Amino acid sequence: MAQAPIPEKGAFEGQPAFILANDKLSLSIWERGGAMVHLVLKDDPEQLSPLWNPVRLARELGQTREAAGSAGHFVCVDGFGQPSPEERAAGIPMHGEAHVVKWEVAKAAKTGAATEIAFRARLPIVQEIFSRTFRIVDGENVVYMDSTLENELGVDRPVAWAEHTTIGSPFLASGVALSSVSGTRAQNRPYQGTGNPGAERRLASGKDFTWPMALRIDGKPTDLTAPPEGAHFLDHATVLVDPALKYGWVATVQTARHLILGYVFRRTDYPWVQNWGNYPASGKFSRGLEFATQPYDEPRSEAIAKNGMFGASTFRWLPAKSAIHSSFLMFYAHTPSDFGKVENVRFENGVISIEDGAKHKIVLRASLPLSSQP
Repeated sequence: MAQAPIPEKGAFEGQPAFILANDKLSLSIWERGGAMVHLVLKDDPEQLSPLWNPVRLARELGQTREAAGSAGHFVCVDGFGQPSPEERAAGIPMHGEAHVVKWEVAKAAKTGAATEIAFRARLPIVQEIFSRTFRIVDGENVVYMDSTLENELGVDRPVAWAEHTTIGSPFLASGVALSSVSGTRAQNRPYQGTGNPGAERRLASGKDFTWPMALRIDGKPTDLTAPPEGAHFLDHATVLVDPALKYGWVATVQTARHLILGYVFRRTDYPWVQNWGNYPASGKFSRGLEFATQPYDEPRSEAIAKNGMFGASTFRWLPAKSAIHSSFLMFYAHTPSDFGKVENVRFENGVISIEDGAKHKIVLRASLPLSSQP
């Protein structure tokens, strides 16, 4: 009998997608740009995905939005934020080329308990090649990502690389979606202007703080852990991942639905986590917890000109005719009903241990390593 292709080919919001699944999880990955756009637990009766779906949110508001590369978790490489005027004239889009070009399948197979799909995409304007392999293991609530960025040019160059992981409503809701980051030194993004229509700025421009207690415009502290009540705000801040850690992490607990979404990544690959909270009065929220090579989504010239921040680098080097690598994992699971805000995440000896402030613990099997060479 003919077997179904592994992973399965399907669609999400009208765009071609590959479905990577095991007995625990199902993940849809867009063919264009490789965005992870739909993630559900197999035994969740609501089939609730935590990932930001701007197409659905627009539809719920009676609007239309094209399914594009900016959705769910997408990669920003080589570029994070707006390009410079010269780069824009050359055709570089916001957040770089990788999330808007078609990704070609290099390998798709199941070997033993592990299913994998590997993609390759050439970025013609910056003359780089981006490759990413997704893996999932039977019995695990974890997806593993190993990536390579290859320089086709004969010159060393500074690059920008961010994992734009974005959660959205209804998983993201005031008071019940509690987000934690493995760092304390933080800063509100310096800015000009008042914000977006329906979402005004509430944080003081350029002020340093200790995560998660940011300073507001009125000088009072505010806790960035959860989206605010009575929201009509746009928040923007960055957090330095604790330099003492081997692995950084971000995690969001949905206390009403008893779910947790999180990431573990090598701190040397991604020393920064940018917090972008778009909380309009409509209640259709989106929040990026974007682990990256630089503190903010901004033109590379601005990131390089910082020449470091809080003692950490603000860009990454890609040597001539060479490649650099990164590895991270994503987990999605149920929580006990009394599980609260995450205080610590450890990844060692094939398990992820997640602890909240009351010392409740979740242990997830994670059998594959985060390798330095995919």
